[in-house]
Amino acid sequence: MTLDELKTYIRDIRDFPKRGIVFKDITPLLAAGPALQEVVDRIADRYRGRVDMVLGIESRGFIIGAAVAYRLGLGLALVRKPGKLPSERYAARYELEYGSDTLEIHRDAFGDHSRVLIVDDLLATGGTASAAIELVRRLDGEVVACAFIIELAFLKGRARLAAPDVFALLSYASE
Repeated sequence: MTLDELKTYIRDIRDFPKRGIVFKDITPLLAAGPALQEVVDRIADRYRGRVDMVLGIESRGFIIGAAVAYRLGLGLALVRKPGKLPSERYAARYELEYGSDTLEIHRDAFGDHSRVLIVDDLLATGGTASAAIELVRRLDGEVVACAFIIELAFLKGRARLAAPDVFALLSYASE
């Protein structure tokens, strides 16, 4: 399946979650088995042998991250919004294109010096992924890469990420 074919599974929802935002909805992609498989395979194949742990960002990053971790035979760490993780945790606050939020990770999510692949559905301004990178580093992990299904390149979020490899399958140069 080509990248142009994969783009046909992304639906634009205007004015969501607030006026002026064009939300890139991946649920049609998730519902199409061959498209979902293509996304997971492309990400997993790119990082095979380079990482020890996959980290999924709440919430769509859980879906793709879990599938990539399974494909690679690795574990999955989670970063979540506050109040969702029951054990001792670290927190990182971040700004996004329509507000601010906080992410948390369990303090024992993975071992020291783990090579981590951060996975999420979308790279916009880079705030969410930057917070995840900060949390990996607080656990003495090494961020090998950040992988996304979609990048909104016009928001320049890639420039905010202190990661050696930032990869997105699909890129949008404008809204």
